[in-house]
Amino acid sequence: MSRIALVDDDRNILTSVSMTLEAEGFEVETYNDGQAALDAFNKKLPDMAVLDIKMPRMDGMDLLQRLRQKTTMPVIFLTSKDDEIDEVLGLRMGADDYVKKPFSQRLLVERIRALLRRQEAVDGDIVGDTPETKVMERGHLRMDPLRHAVTWKDRDVSLTVTEFLLLQALAQRPGFVKSRDQLMDVAYDDQVYVDDRTIDSHIKRLRKKMRSVDDEFSAIETLYGIGYRYNEE
Repeated sequence: MSRIALVDDDRNILTSVSMTLEAEGFEVETYNDGQAALDAFNKKLPDMAVLDIKMPRMDGMDLLQRLRQKTTMPVIFLTSKDDEIDEVLGLRMGADDYVKKPFSQRLLVERIRALLRRQEAVDGDIVGDTPETKVMERGHLRMDPLRHAVTWKDRDVSLTVTEFLLLQALAQRPGFVKSRDQLMDVAYDDQVYVDDRTIDSHIKRLRKKMRSVDDEFSAIETLYGIGYRYNEE
């Protein structure tokens, strides 16, 4: 049974969403501010966190920043319909997905299930002799899907599930262009719609992480209006 942490200062959302998730078979922990959630996470991490952005004591952005210092567990942001800047900033900071308020609880459940399936795959629970599970080496890049491990020039790089899948999809065929639609298919289930900005934000975050270990990293090339290409170095 997967443990989902739901963090929101709206008690109606905490109550209604937790009831829905529990009915779907999840174990749910609820917190009404980021600090309370962080205190609990320091003792034991959940399998996934669903975070509101605007909360007292510690908001969702601050909580995400703290989490990304210690874990790559999947994180979904809940945002209001006018918070486009917060959505992009959250994705750049390492969130895996976002859902706009007011939202369909069925949509949220599908997003949660999609992220958990991807997390299980990269953690090695789904093992097979496929390009998605074999260790891949491309120049300075080494990716081990079953251990969710990435190194660049022998230096470890910590990636979220979504970032890992996007880098893997690009690096599998160096020199070939992947459109945003193709990358969406890699990173998200068919029933989950995301726009171009979401993919772009993940790629920007991915580049930033790679440049944190090598400021000359330039293997991911943007082809404006077309998509992205991995160039082996």
